[in-house]
Amino acid sequence: MTMLTSPQPTSGDSTAEKIETTGFSALPPHIIESLVLTRLDGPALASASSCSATLHRLASQNHLWAELCHSTWPSTGSARVGHIISTFPGGGPRAFFSHAFASAPQNLISTSTAPPSELISAVDIHYKDELILSKHQETESVSDWFRCSPFRIDLLEPKEFVPTPVKQPDGDETCTDIVNSMTLSWILIDPIERRAVNLSSRKPVTVQRHWLTGEVKIKFASILAVENSHLLCSAAVTCGSSDCGKMQVMEVSLEMEDMDGVHLNGKDSLVILHRALEGKNGSEGKLSYEDYLEMRRERKERKVKTEEALDMFCFGFGISILVTFLLFLFCI
Repeated sequence: MTMLTSPQPTSGDSTAEKIETTGFSALPPHIIESLVLTRLDGPALASASSCSATLHRLASQNHLWAELCHSTWPSTGSARVGHIISTFPGGGPRAFFSHAFASAPQNLISTSTAPPSELISAVDIHYKDELILSKHQETESVSDWFRCSPFRIDLLEPKEFVPTPVKQPDGDETCTDIVNSMTLSWILIDPIERRAVNLSSRKPVTVQRHWLTGEVKIKFASILAVENSHLLCSAAVTCGSSDCGKMQVMEVSLEMEDMDGVHLNGKDSLVILHRALEGKNGSEGKLSYEDYLEMRRERKERKVKTEEALDMFCFGFGISILVTFLLFLFCI
């Protein structure tokens, strides 16, 4: 997992110190903070903190990063989630931003710590930079029902709908606009160990419109590699049409499946998510959603060929047994 870090500025360079006292850093701290630093995004704020000792001190303040986390992910604004973020090890809100802003690690390695007993999902959906859904969901992960059932986190209640300003798609052109304009962030938080990971691809990987009902299913995905295999962690947004011709969000869910398309249960998914929350990468290498689909297609073709070969062997073996039996009868 890529971390946002900024080196401590050195103080041995007298020339740099002289420039600092007469240049930008000579401005009153409250001016720099209120008019400059509050306008920066996370990567820019981290870079600014490495420019000088003054900027490092100003840009490292927790309240700046707390406000940045809330503006980037409004779903983190609840009292409980805010408290968890403020107590993240290694920098509080800044450490959380570093965890949540980076992509999920793909090549996961095993961990010796126990899986979390609770998961918090912080989800934000934007369309053309306009927030259309923001919500956090708490999910217990210790019950037999969670561990034995197929893993699925539903953000909305069965009959809950969220209106959007997006026009209901009537063709491929509108679906392409959704691909280019919609973003989703699904941050999974371990409230006990204070860890977080963003499981979304940010941009949709597929947009499908049902020909009969007109419902639109928008899929976001992350590919996780575990023990010489790959898993698909997908966040799906299902939208229907409202009376005014606009889309309304009907379902938002998170699921995991293996290379054969089989959905993982809660127990197995929790092990994988725990490794992702640990943020420990194995071997380097990124796998795109298209590469994953190609690997799954090739795997399916190999299984079909293996099954066909096995069928032919069984058929041939049966014929040989039949012929042997007939020859035995003929000899008698």
